[in-house]
Amino acid sequence: MHPDEIAARRELAACYRIFAMLGWDELIYNHITVRLPDSVTGGEKQFLINPFRLHYSEVTASNLVRINVRGEVVGHSDHPVNPAGFVVHAAIHDGLEGAHCVMHTHTTAGMGVACLQDGLSQSNFYSAQLHGMVAYHDFEGITIHADEGPRLLQSMGGRKAVILRNHGLLSWGSSLPQALAVLWALQRACEVQLATLSMGAPRMIDEATAARCNADSLTFNDDHGGPRDVFDHLVRRVNRIDSSYLDL
Repeated sequence: MHPDEIAARRELAACYRIFAMLGWDELIYNHITVRLPDSVTGGEKQFLINPFRLHYSEVTASNLVRINVRGEVVGHSDHPVNPAGFVVHAAIHDGLEGAHCVMHTHTTAGMGVACLQDGLSQSNFYSAQLHGMVAYHDFEGITIHADEGPRLLQSMGGRKAVILRNHGLLSWGSSLPQALAVLWALQRACEVQLATLSMGAPRMIDEATAARCNADSLTFNDDHGGPRDVFDHLVRRVNRIDSSYLDL
């Protein structure tokens, strides 16, 4: 196996374990995908996805499934792939050149905000950092129809934080740590919003202040190193629990 594929597999498997540790898992459902570099694929768009029917805590570097944008398994796998995973993720990996990693969750807080008429409010520290970064896509049912892909890309408009209305949260990034940093901020913004709404009306943040928060934030900046530092610390926490995800 190419060293770049080994590295990608171990990083992605670690991320699945991180999601399980954080409680962002949803039984055997939802997905995190990583596009393999051209050094591995020879230029064809291929990505790694979790094996269907396994919980995130059971994902390892070896059982991740390598597929192309048509959902066809490349090489051998003992596990199937959930069609609801590759349809959306393939559309983003194929349609956005910089989309190295795509993440999707069904957390209670994320789904709660996705089900609100007005969506995410500009009322807390995290939503302010996401100013101008959040897109919305209307619910079209279970995501197994390829024709939804172009509409999703149009809704996203290149924004990295996406609220799938009535459904959940999605993020993408030029690296796995960056996608995680975006999703973490979006998830926290939703959690704080739900806590706020349980107590009363939120106190809104004005546009100028929110825009400044986004400009000043280094949370999503790969060049600063913040996303990588956060990811590495989470990996260390996972390793103290179980490092079997590294197995090849």
